[in-house]
Order: sequence, then structure tokens, then C-alpha cells
Amino acid sequence: MGITTLQLVLLMAVLATVGICHINGTEEVLQNFTTSKINVHKGLQPANRKALLDNNTRLKGPPACKDPTFIKHYFKYINTIISCAVFVVGMVGNATLLRIIYQNKCMRNGPNALIASLALGDLIYITIDIPINVYKLLLTKWPFDESPFGLFLCKLVPFLQKASVGITVLNLCALSVDRYRAVASWSRVQGVGIPLFTAIEIFSIWVMSIILAVPEAVVFNMVTFNYNNQTYRTCMLKPETDSMRFYVNWKDWWLFGFYFCVPLACTAIFYTLMTCEMLYHRNGSLRIALSEHLKQRREVAKAVFCLVLIFALCWFPLHLSRLLKKTVYAPNDESRCDLLNFLLIMDYFGINLATVNSCINPIILYFVSKKFKNCFKVSLKHLASFICLPLQTDSHRKTVPKRISLRLCKI
Repeated sequence: MGITTLQLVLLMAVLATVGICHINGTEEVLQNFTTSKINVHKGLQPANRKALLDNNTRLKGPPACKDPTFIKHYFKYINTIISCAVFVVGMVGNATLLRIIYQNKCMRNGPNALIASLALGDLIYITIDIPINVYKLLLTKWPFDESPFGLFLCKLVPFLQKASVGITVLNLCALSVDRYRAVASWSRVQGVGIPLFTAIEIFSIWVMSIILAVPEAVVFNMVTFNYNNQTYRTCMLKPETDSMRFYVNWKDWWLFGFYFCVPLACTAIFYTLMTCEMLYHRNGSLRIALSEHLKQRREVAKAVFCLVLIFALCWFPLHLSRLLKKTVYAPNDESRCDLLNFLLIMDYFGINLATVNSCINPIILYFVSKKFKNCFKVSLKHLASFICLPLQTDSHRKTVPKRISLRLCKI
């Protein structure tokens, strides 16, 4: 028996947990389509707070769509496979990246510290959020929905999602500024070690990202309601104050402006200044003497630019679908269902791209930076030998990290 359009919307909403944005208008979505046993996801946001005044309130909205859309179960399994692949690749890649920077003094510098901060934010998201998302996707229910721990997860998951994206965005901005500062002071050869300014910068990035993510923990709550004589309890947006309703109404624009446009604008400005600086100082004997050092700086600048570019490509489809729904979609339009189905397809595509962004940064560094590439090769070889040769002696295991560290520093 085919799945109704309600199941399509609810399934897509479940898929949306791997992103940071959420579908608006719960009463529109729920009343458009027939019911199923799939719980309403936290991303389905009530446009009218009266719709959830008590647990026995039925959500009302426009008439149902004439032509229901069908979706196969394999979409759920495709998304599960993608999430599992992101989990494995992200865990191995980001953990290896952190290990490389931590174990090798030659890799401990300002830009690499920012890259490590970026990897740690992705690693936290991958470790906690993705397993919960897969659980919810496969079992079509919020984990521990009847216990206080379920409420804790309801507030923790969107909080970590927003904090992780904030860490990514602010670190990319800091990397762009750092590359401009490196080019502007091209005659200064940076030593080994993390500057105090960079350490303070990273601390400020994490504090600011956590503060900006607090509204997500406040506005999400466990909600119980009846629909078609069935009781549902799930995690969803439930603004209860005027300030939270204001946040929900402008959320999509805020996400697009700060979490998407800011890193692109920052990169465009500082890379333009960096290019002008390089053209102005393109001649000089000292610059020729430092050609190898400048070559390394250009390599890092290229890596940072690629990180920002991939970030934009991964997040643009999701932001576009949210803004189209905010500006074009009309809840009372008779032809709204075709547009809604198109936006849901965009959601599915954009959400998976946004998820991939949490694991792709180590891969970008592998292909763009020769130094990181050699480091990854050595570390992954060591990991493979550790897995494939569990019977090796303890003395051999103790000597491997030292040899790896020496090899990396000679690159």
C-alpha cells in the first residue's frame, strides 16, 4: 500500500533533523494529508500557538490536496545510508585531523588551530546528533519521548545543530581574516605554536556560537496532541513568549543572513584585500628569498577558500527551499500542493548536502593541501596497521606514533 502525502511530509520532516532549518506551518501540513502512524517531527512548526493549547486540540487548516504524492520506503533507507556514511567518514576524518595537529608540533600554528576548532565542532555534531537522527528516522518516534531524558534530547539536539553550524561559520570567517593578515605581513615568518590571539579568538568563537544557539534550546519542547483520534508526542517548535515567536517568524532569514551570507561576505572581502596586497608586493628580493614560505601560505589560503566554497555549495539548496517556502508558498492557494511537493524534494536534496558538509572538510584538506595529504596518509596507514595487526607487540605500538610525528615534521 502506498504512502500518503502526509507520510511524505512527515518523512521529509524527519530527514530535516540533519539540517538546521525547519518546515513551517504544522496545521497546514497535517491537515493537507491523511494521517499515519509516523510522529510529527520537531521541525513542523505551529504557525498559530492556539493550535497546541491543550493535548486534545485538533489542528485545523485548508482542505486536503486533491492528488496525494507517493514516496517509497527506500528514501528512508537511502537517507539512513547517507547518515551512516557521514558518521563513519566524519568520525575518522575529523578525529584523524585533530590527532595530526595535536601530535605534531610542526602542525601547531594559528590557521591549523582554527581548522582543529572547525573539526571539533563537526565531530561533536556527528557523534551526538546523527545517531539520534537515524534512530528517529527508522523508528519514526522521538527517543525516550515519555521520559524527562527525551525532553533533554529535544533541547540538546537543535542546540548542538545550531552551535555546530555557528562554530563552522565563525571559524571560516576567522580563517579568512587570518589569511589576509598572513599576506599583509608576508615578511614575517610565523614560528611553531599557537598564538595567544588565536587561542582567545577560538574561545570567543565557541562562546558566541553557544550563546547564539540558546534560543533553539528554549523554543523546542515535547508536545502531545491528538490528530485523527491518534495521540502524538514529539519534539517540535513551541514558542510561548513574544520574543520566541518573533525568533521563529524571522528564523529562516536569520539563518540565511548570519549562517550563510556572513562567511561568504567575509571571504569575499578579505580575499579581495589579500589579492590586492599580493599584487602590490609581488616584487622584491626578500619576497623571492621567502618564496617557499609564501608558497605554503598560498596553499593554506587555497585550502581555506575551498572550505568556504564547499560550505556554500552544501548549504545553499536548503536555504533556498526555506526562503521559497517563506516568500512564495501560500497556505490557502489551491495549487499550493504542487509547490509544496517541489519544496519537499528540494529539502531532501538540500538536507543531505548540508549533512555531508560536516564530514567533507578533512577530505578537502587531503586534496588541496600537500602537507595535510601526507599527514593523512601516514596516520591512516598507522590506523590500518593497528586494525589489521592486533597481535603486534606493545613495544612496536609505542614506537609508531613517534615515527609518524617525525615523518610529518619533515614534510
